[in-house]
Amino acid sequence: MLWNPPFKVAILVAFLLVPTAYGDDTPQWKGVGQTPSTASPAVSDATEPIDDAPPIAFPSGPSLARRTSTSASPTTGVRLASANLPADQGQVWREYDLSQYVMRVTSTERPEQAVVDWILRETGYETWHSDTVSILSATRNKLRVYHTPEIQSVVARVVDRFVGSQAQSQTFGLRIVSVNHPNWRAKVQTLLHPVTVQTPGVQAWVLQKEDAAVLLAELRRRGDYREHSSPYLMVHSGQSTMVNLMHPKTYVRDIILQPGVWPGFQPEAGQIDEGFALEFCPLLSLDTRSIDATVKCTVTQVEKTVPVVVDVPASAASPGRTKIEVPQMTNFHFHERFRWPTDQVLLISMGLVAKPATTTTNTLAATLPLGLSGGPGRADLMVMVESKPQETRSTGTPDPQLREAKTYRRRY
Repeated sequence: MLWNPPFKVAILVAFLLVPTAYGDDTPQWKGVGQTPSTASPAVSDATEPIDDAPPIAFPSGPSLARRTSTSASPTTGVRLASANLPADQGQVWREYDLSQYVMRVTSTERPEQAVVDWILRETGYETWHSDTVSILSATRNKLRVYHTPEIQSVVARVVDRFVGSQAQSQTFGLRIVSVNHPNWRAKVQTLLHPVTVQTPGVQAWVLQKEDAAVLLAELRRRGDYREHSSPYLMVHSGQSTMVNLMHPKTYVRDIILQPGVWPGFQPEAGQIDEGFALEFCPLLSLDTRSIDATVKCTVTQVEKTVPVVVDVPASAASPGRTKIEVPQMTNFHFHERFRWPTDQVLLISMGLVAKPATTTTNTLAATLPLGLSGGPGRADLMVMVESKPQETRSTGTPDPQLREAKTYRRRY
């Protein structure tokens, strides 16, 4: 085959240019006014995201476009905003000093969280998650708030209830008791003043402290009377305490087949936390005349486990059938907020719910047989809350029976 001379020349020129185009890693372009030593970075470096620098124009090409879109693609709709907060609703920035309150509370590592929780209760969660730009942030000594003047007024009142001197000398007694029958109401009906409750089946009353003592004495005469918490439990204003009488109960939930291991299956254990738990969070008003408190109660009881026989691989030592269990349970949940005068006692009856585990019992009830003393079943569960100012104690030394309650931090 004969080649034309012009064609041979073209092939020779292309062969000589190959090392320059593909064998040299040095960039073959530069920006305006740049020398080869200060040329723009290589394309591989351009694919790394650069947050603070303006975008740089690199040589275009399909390969570069694909690499940039996959490795440095930002979240859709996100952009850098100015440092100035929007104030279209008249928002203002304020800082509140919490150091006086934080120094008083030693029962929790983050006492300032209680201030945030009560602000959310007073204002509502939606107030901080709406079209109004807002901030609610607390450190150990300072609360920072960005919101409208109306919300700032509510926040200021809540903070005053925590840091005010009136809260230093106020504690709350919490007593949890139960009886098997609700007929205790018959003898003390005239002493009880009803309080509105939203939860079906639950009743609440307020009564004078003297009448509360009469009621407690009447209950203690019963053989089915139980106490489930220390009557000397001390709770600081604004903080939460938890009375937890939960205990684990295990059962055979299922089986796991294991063909290569004798006897060919393994029981799978399940666990249910059974018992009683109550969370109590009180807050004294600024004038000390009333108390706000949230009460959250959970009662779980396993009434029985229903056996179910299932087939398993048969062997010389296994009959080919085994038993699993399905729990029959009852659950009770209560969560409400109350307000009542400081000089009165709040009494809440949860109704006939699953009976909590017994901690301290009436001596007579402890000597009765299981069937007569109630056993597993239902009981009228009651919570009594009383304000106990510290200055009313006769001595300057702390009551040895009075103990500070450990806080239980859970958002409400």
